[in-house]
Amino acid sequence: MSSRFAPRPTRTTVRGGETAIPQGVPRRATTARTRTWTPPYPLNLGLTVGPLRRGPADPTFRTTPDGSAWRASRTPQGPGTLRVALRGTTVEAEAWGPGAEWLLDRLPELLGDADDPAAFTPRHRLLAVTEHRRPGLRLLRTGLVLESLIPSILEQKVTTDEAYRAWRLLVRKFGEPAPGQAPAQLRLHVMPDPRTWTLIPSWEWHKAGVDDKRASTILRAARVAARLEEAAAMEPLKAQARLELIPGIGPWTSAETIQRSNGAPDAVTVGDLHLPGIVGHALARDRTADDEEMLRLLAPYEGQRHRAARLILLSGSTPARRQPRMPVGNIGAL
Repeated sequence: MSSRFAPRPTRTTVRGGETAIPQGVPRRATTARTRTWTPPYPLNLGLTVGPLRRGPADPTFRTTPDGSAWRASRTPQGPGTLRVALRGTTVEAEAWGPGAEWLLDRLPELLGDADDPAAFTPRHRLLAVTEHRRPGLRLLRTGLVLESLIPSILEQKVTTDEAYRAWRLLVRKFGEPAPGQAPAQLRLHVMPDPRTWTLIPSWEWHKAGVDDKRASTILRAARVAARLEEAAAMEPLKAQARLELIPGIGPWTSAETIQRSNGAPDAVTVGDLHLPGIVGHALARDRTADDEEMLRLLAPYEGQRHRAARLILLSGSTPARRQPRMPVGNIGAL
């Protein structure tokens, strides 16, 4: 295992290729820091960091044809941009902005170094085969709560397309251009800071398609952001309990959050519209399974139920959807 940090000169950016920047917000001209790290295990970069992506046009997470993953984050040290690429068995990373060193320090955890796949014992042939075919899957850990909590709140009881659109619009309008030298076409943005979330006018939430209930939940979370960020260092169950103290945050939202922030291998998502039927179909050929039946089927994997569900989703063994899709809402008509 090897790692190194070194300054890297800032590259010149062609004027015509600049990322669109809101008026009055200057581009941050920063020097990159770099790190190389060789994980002591097989790594599939796409599978590992994929859960951070909120739709194909997520302004905080993009990929490029050269295999790089780009991530814009608001760290405890400030905004930061991270580019990660896997070259053979070595991870090459660059980071920019006040949060650059924080992001590089936590690169191994982001790429699953704290994960323990050996703790998982497949008890169904489907899972054994999928695990064998996906040896590079690791459960990531970002160490950041709000960046996963807010988009998870936006995904409550709406279609994923609606939630992705809301996240994209709000981050681009109220966030800030990511520091550093990301390709202009990526339009990377760092999400708003907690105070900015609380200052978003009600009509802007409605323009983004976010109803009052979800907007109010985000406002409550943003007002106690520091306390919620502490959950990243807690045991998963305690972290979920901390998040669920906020009205509007229930088991579905807390699980979706700590799966990413804490790398929680047992945080199974309950309350999901499709997951129980997918798990039921995969493990018992029962597409009508509800949450109770899903938890019963996943009981042999206690301690690793999130990993089991993730492998089921990756197996491709999903039933055809028979129930109607959730209707797209029209907040402006309310």
